[in-house]
Amino acid sequence: MGRVPVLVASIACYFAFFASFLYLIGFVAAFEPLPTHVDKGLYAPSVVALVYDLILIALFGLQHSVMARPAFKARWTKTVPAPLERSIYCLTTALMLVLLFAFWHPLSGQLWSIGNPAVRTLIWVVFFMGWGILFVTTFLLNHFELFGLEQAWHHYRGTEAKPPVFRTPLFYKWVRHPLYSGFLLAFWATPDMTYSHLLLATGFTVYIFIGIAHEERDLVAYFGETYLDYRKKVGSVIPGIGKKA
Repeated sequence: MGRVPVLVASIACYFAFFASFLYLIGFVAAFEPLPTHVDKGLYAPSVVALVYDLILIALFGLQHSVMARPAFKARWTKTVPAPLERSIYCLTTALMLVLLFAFWHPLSGQLWSIGNPAVRTLIWVVFFMGWGILFVTTFLLNHFELFGLEQAWHHYRGTEAKPPVFRTPLFYKWVRHPLYSGFLLAFWATPDMTYSHLLLATGFTVYIFIGIAHEERDLVAYFGETYLDYRKKVGSVIPGIGKKA
């Protein structure tokens, strides 16, 4: 595949993912103008809706975790161009999110609803702070490499990317996985915890901790004692909690 088509495809994948990410924020927040959100979607009896939603969450988790593993990447790049591997991963993630948005079946009922305006405002601040932490963390890692643009750019220029270097900028001094810390804040900070929102937050939390286990195994395999020493000193997603001796 030529250099220009790879670069164009990578940019298209990036914007497709970015659009699905923006919709996810509104979906979790239950922004009413959206055609679907965590509390608005297809109807089914509660048990059937629960099964549908669990399948959608599981599909997202499986895709997101399996396609990120080195063994899968090694096989996958025999089929797709290596410079597009990460971009296609992001595009597939976007497609999984679109499936979630389109086929989500809300559950009736509510666990809590906070009426105090000041408290509601504070919770929304925490909600958006979670997404902010997540977004900033992508740049602390390498935003353009994370979403496949850097790989396509190196391919276009005919250059090689530098190997990853272990760093602990900003949030990484306090937690090992600030990206997931941001997600957890965003999913759980809501003034109106419906059963649908509870299911989504719980499902993604389970996926996050499964993903952390796989990700840390890969990081230990790559960075060895450096990462082992790091996780002895720094918590997982909450400062000071989840250190591993």
